[in-house]
Amino acid sequence: MDNKQLWDNVLLEAELSLSKANFSTWFKNTRIVKQESGTVYVGVPNEFIHEWLASKYNKLILRVLRESSDSVRAVEYMIVSSESKEISAEKKQAAQDKRIPGMELPLADLYINREDNLNPRYTFDNLVIGPFNEVAHAGAQAIIKRPGYVYNPLFIYGGTGLGKTHMIQAIGNSVKNSPEKKKVYYITSEKFTVEFVNALKANRVNEFKEKYRKYDVFIMDDIQFLSGKDKTQEELFHLFNTLYENNRQIIFSSDRHPNTLTGLEERLKSRFGAGMIVDINIPEYESRVAIIKHKARLSNYSMGESMLQFIGASLECTVRELEGIINSVICQCRIKGRDLTVNELKAVIKNSVAPKKTVSVKDVIHIVSEFYQIDENVLYEKTRRKEVVRPRQIAMYLLREDFNISFPTIGEKFGGRDHTTVIHSCDKIKNDLKTDGILSEELTQIRSML
Repeated sequence: MDNKQLWDNVLLEAELSLSKANFSTWFKNTRIVKQESGTVYVGVPNEFIHEWLASKYNKLILRVLRESSDSVRAVEYMIVSSESKEISAEKKQAAQDKRIPGMELPLADLYINREDNLNPRYTFDNLVIGPFNEVAHAGAQAIIKRPGYVYNPLFIYGGTGLGKTHMIQAIGNSVKNSPEKKKVYYITSEKFTVEFVNALKANRVNEFKEKYRKYDVFIMDDIQFLSGKDKTQEELFHLFNTLYENNRQIIFSSDRHPNTLTGLEERLKSRFGAGMIVDINIPEYESRVAIIKHKARLSNYSMGESMLQFIGASLECTVRELEGIINSVICQCRIKGRDLTVNELKAVIKNSVAPKKTVSVKDVIHIVSEFYQIDENVLYEKTRRKEVVRPRQIAMYLLREDFNISFPTIGEKFGGRDHTTVIHSCDKIKNDLKTDGILSEELTQIRSML
């Protein structure tokens, strides 16, 4: 079997095993250069692909090569110059710090409008849309077309740094700049509380009420901070009713699903559920690459495609963390006047991101079942036995709290359970932790095993 046939077997297996994006990124322009003394030398176009194939796909490649040829004992990777002109052009382009015309914002767009608190830089034009936020984006676009009549209220939740504030303010800016010129107002729950308390002290509650009832679109960010603030919640409840009855659009954001917000009145939670509740998750690989490209373009830096893809594949983090890392990478590139090497890039990433364990859902379930000495398969079954229910609830709680996995996904992993069951389980453990010292100790031990 010649080199081409041998490598075609590897490419076929890789294409079947990997996503289209990963296959295209890491196996494009690769080939077998030679075979010597049982070692297959694979030619790759650059050091990023060299590093990734050697560290991530070496087992797969070696297995297929050995299955195809009994003479294969090992595999080595080497950077070849068959595409030297293309690679050279890419590096040259990446090293140039070009200004991209038309990227400067007008001076007025650098300041938050004090009449509506909207940041003019938060628009859909500079928001990357992908599977991680496309449902929220679809809901947002429907609202822009008919504010107050579809998905009212809109409740967007997700972990910090995922783009919730950008999304809800982009809705506000889009409606504000529409031909109808509707009145929009954005405020954080904390500032809303402060204003309400000040109005109470100054005996100006009626003025406070009138101020917020005049808007066509009312946006409140980080509503979780209203937890335990009963008077403010009561005022928000009445404001909600007035706006809703007059077909005014209401938009909220939170770091978690409204049903899991403790210290929040049930009547408010009920109203949140009357519209659309949607989450934003951690961006997947394709979205991360798109975000990196977008950030580099905004920073007027042309980043090499190989380095860009390496960063996207190496990280699994929030949009905010990703943007911070890209800022560091671009800064280093500009200082050096070139793209970074693999080792330099690894150093930047290591210093910018807190180390995270790679733990799967199955790993968590296995550890929990092992700790409580039960068969892990019973955790997937629809049984109400106490010795099974408790560990299952704990596993669900850990997956949500420690790994930020969405409620629907957790439910699906546990035999297709409804997301409300997961929410109840997480809430139950969270409440029990307040008074159950033994449960707290057990969770500490389980976390140490993960």
